[in-house]
Amino acid sequence: MATPNGCSGGISARRCRSDRIAPPPVAVHVHAIIEPDVTTSGEAALIAERVGFDGVWVTETAHDPFLPLGPAALATSRVMLGTAVAVALPRSPTHVAMTASDLQRASGGRFVLGLGSQVKAHVERRFGAPFERPVARLREFVGAVRAIWACWEERQPLRVEGDFYRLDLMPPMFSPEPHGLGAPPVYLAAVGDRMAELAGEIADGVFLHGFSTVGYLREVVGAAVARGAARSGRSPDDVTIARPVFLVTGRDEAQMRQRAAAVRQRLGFYASTPAYDPVLAHEGWTDLSADLRRLVREGRWAELGDPIDDTMLDALAVVAPPDDLAGAIVDRFAGVVDRLSFNVPYAEQPELWSRVLADIHRGAGEREGSTR
Repeated sequence: MATPNGCSGGISARRCRSDRIAPPPVAVHVHAIIEPDVTTSGEAALIAERVGFDGVWVTETAHDPFLPLGPAALATSRVMLGTAVAVALPRSPTHVAMTASDLQRASGGRFVLGLGSQVKAHVERRFGAPFERPVARLREFVGAVRAIWACWEERQPLRVEGDFYRLDLMPPMFSPEPHGLGAPPVYLAAVGDRMAELAGEIADGVFLHGFSTVGYLREVVGAAVARGAARSGRSPDDVTIARPVFLVTGRDEAQMRQRAAAVRQRLGFYASTPAYDPVLAHEGWTDLSADLRRLVREGRWAELGDPIDDTMLDALAVVAPPDDLAGAIVDRFAGVVDRLSFNVPYAEQPELWSRVLADIHRGAGEREGSTR
C-alpha cells in the first residue's frame, strides 16, 4: 500500500515510508472530501484530522484543487493530503510539478498528486486544450513531472523528449532548493481498463469512480491494474486502490429515504453518460442507460433517479443506519479498497463520525488479522 514518503535521497527513494506519518495499522483508510474553499479548507482539514480521518482529498469541479491544500497542509500534522483529482491534460507538467513540490514541502511529505485526463468535451471545449491519445499523453505527462522533480531534488539534467512534451531548460534561478522529502506519490483516475492498466504500470495508486461495484472493481479494474503492474515488473499490491463511497444513512427512516433519493439522483446522472457504460454492461444493466439518456434528451433531469431501483442502489452505495454503517463498509471493501472517501457532515456531528471511523479501523484491522 503506497503512502506519502518522508525519505531523504529524492526521487529514487520515493517508495520508502516515513515514520513521522506512518498510518495506523488498519486495512482500510478513510479520507474526508472537503470543500475546495481556500478560506475554510484549513479548519475543515484540522477538524477531519481530529475526528479521526486518515486523509483529506480535494476534488476539481468549479475551483482549483491545489490552492485549498495549502491552508490544509499548514493546519494539520498527520493526515494525508491530495487532489482527487486534478485535471492533467490542460495543465503544463512544469506548473503541476512546481505546485506539487511546494505542497510536499508545506505538508512535510504528506501530499499525494492525483491526476485525471477528464473527458474529450471538457478538455477541448471547457479548457481549450487538445485531447488526442489521452492515455499516451497522460503517461508522458507523469513522466515529465517526475523528470522535473528529479531535476530539482537530485540535480539531474532535465531531458524530456516525447510526442507531446519537450523540456530541456531549467536554469538554477528557476529550480527550488531540494526539500529532501521524496517525490509525492502519483495516483491516476481510471474508469475504463486502459487507464487502469496505465495506473498499474506507472502510478503509485489508482482513483476509481464511486459509480462502480465491487464486482467490477475486482474483475475489470483489478485485472487491468494487475496487467499494468506485471508490465513494469511489480506486484499489484504496490498500487494503492482508492475510491469514494456513496453513503445512504440517517437517524430515522425519513432521513434515510431523503438521502436515498439524493443518491439515486446522482447515480442516475452518472449512468446517463457513456463513460460508465462498462459498469452497466458488467452488471447486466444495459437497458438502463437508454432510458436515462431519453430522460436527458427530454430535459427531465429531476427524474434521473427514478430508474435506480433498490438492487442497483445497494450495489452502488452503502445503505445502513449509523450504528451499522462501519460494519457494512468493512464487509464490502476490506481487502478490496485501500483508501475510501466520503463527503459527510463530520464537522457538525464529530462524535458520530469519530465513532464510525474508529469502528471501520477496528473492523478492518480485525479482518486483516484474521486472514494472516
